[in-house]
Amino acid sequence: MGAVKTKRMPRAVREQQMLDAAVRIFGQRGYMAASMDDIAELAGVSKPLVYLYLNSKDDLFTACIRREATALVAAVRSGVAPERPADRQLWDGLLAFFTHTARHPDAWSVLHLHARTHGERFAAELTALRAEIVAFVTGLIAAAAREAHRDPDLPEREVAGLAEALVGAAESLADWANATPGVTARQAAATLMNFAWAGLGSLMRGRQWTPPPPEQPHA
Repeated sequence: MGAVKTKRMPRAVREQQMLDAAVRIFGQRGYMAASMDDIAELAGVSKPLVYLYLNSKDDLFTACIRREATALVAAVRSGVAPERPADRQLWDGLLAFFTHTARHPDAWSVLHLHARTHGERFAAELTALRAEIVAFVTGLIAAAAREAHRDPDLPEREVAGLAEALVGAAESLADWANATPGVTARQAAATLMNFAWAGLGSLMRGRQWTPPPPEQPHA
């Protein structure tokens, strides 16, 4: 009796299986320590097949960065409903961000830790991701200003700076939350919301903190 023939797995499905394995290995071991042998074994395929589909270790790592960056941006965007008030939009965006990074810690390690430290090519991929998220948050803050004032007087540069600060805080807090047992995505989002919105809320109401004048040098 002849052997039973099994249906071949479609290339796209097999490739995602390889990327899943690669994200796990890269995320847990880093780029340098990760081996194509280990990735192939975890994916359940031969190493030559990984090379056939994804060319090289560099190309495989780049594909992981692009896939996980796209997924993170999509998660944040889909979590925000533009018809809601500004504070609710920001909360929903933060909650979506921390939920995604908590559910995919290896992917977050690839994006925020390992992609930064292994060459300009990988860092450029991360820069593109960050720019998209910062632009999205800039839009949320600008919308909050429009909601608070019919003619908002927040300078564009200040809005952009606030967005950069908020995204940077979210990145650091995601690292901390993933490394701290018992911290949930909702708790992380609430922590940053309390920190950020207290200041943003005052700013939107025109209550800005004014730096003291520069100290005069002593004679």
